[in-house]
Amino acid sequence: MIDVSGYELTPEEIDILDHPLVGGIILFTRNYHDQKQLKDLVKHVREVTRNDILLATDHEGGRVQRFRKDFSNIPAMGEISQLLKRHQLDTDSFTRSLGWLMAAELQAFNIDISFAPVLDINGISEVIGDRSFHQSPVHIIKLASQFILGMKDAGMSATGKHFPGHGNVLEDSHVAIPIDRRNKQQIFELDMAIFTEINKQGLLDAVMPAHVIYPDVDDLPAGFSRKWIQQILRTDLGFDGVVFSDDLSMEGALQMGDIVERAELAISAGCDMVLVCNDPSGAIKVIDGLPSDIAMDDLSVERVSGLKSSSHFDFQTLQKSQQYQDITYTLNSINESREPV
Repeated sequence: MIDVSGYELTPEEIDILDHPLVGGIILFTRNYHDQKQLKDLVKHVREVTRNDILLATDHEGGRVQRFRKDFSNIPAMGEISQLLKRHQLDTDSFTRSLGWLMAAELQAFNIDISFAPVLDINGISEVIGDRSFHQSPVHIIKLASQFILGMKDAGMSATGKHFPGHGNVLEDSHVAIPIDRRNKQQIFELDMAIFTEINKQGLLDAVMPAHVIYPDVDDLPAGFSRKWIQQILRTDLGFDGVVFSDDLSMEGALQMGDIVERAELAISAGCDMVLVCNDPSGAIKVIDGLPSDIAMDDLSVERVSGLKSSSHFDFQTLQKSQQYQDITYTLNSINESREPV
């Protein structure tokens, strides 16, 4: 999975998108100007890609929402508990409606998935913070389950991140190499219990491991660790969905070698699809340099294709639906109540 530079595809990007190993694109804020431009960009991407591309973005709500103008203002997941109390909202229906709204708006533009929800605990990590639903695993499981059900109501698959938990390390893996020095029992009983329970409910379609080292379990970051992915996630938890690497150009991944070595290690550890973002030359190196015996796996291709959106409607049709009008009315009322008198 790669990214593109702007509002339109460049000639070089069109060539790259025709490469047989490119199976996904992730869109960022720099790729969005307005709804018409987004619709045109997505249409062009799908026309020039050789494969049936998986189109993704990070649209969690709060501070991580890539498209804002003319899209609903989804609250941060950490705000939900406060909003429920303050506005006397029903927990299940409101949270489920938020998941539906986030997913439905993206799918109206033919975007398959948002890398959501965050299943990390709101602990000491500043990069997680209110991206998390709560400090308590019990509350996270309850809220995240409803949010995922809403995503599925809209036809979108759910990606839980960052396995087995990024909330209890201070460092940000975008700019550092986080090390979680707690013992295995603490990690399993607290952070990983969230992934275990939601997976047990059959709600997880994909997982993104953290670029975090948990030395009491393995010396490798989770996203490069056979023990974490193949033993704990696949065998012990019985997870059979997609495993995405986190961005291989992040600081937390640099220790694993050059960009091609990182991709090879992540795939060998059990990742079905690797992400290379904000590094166009690195993306080219990966798709040209991956050994052919590991670059394409039929099972991984099948898993990833299973994440494709199952809904087809445009934004205008969505806006006319009663469900859309109900949840946006509630959100608008909440946002108006925040305005100073």
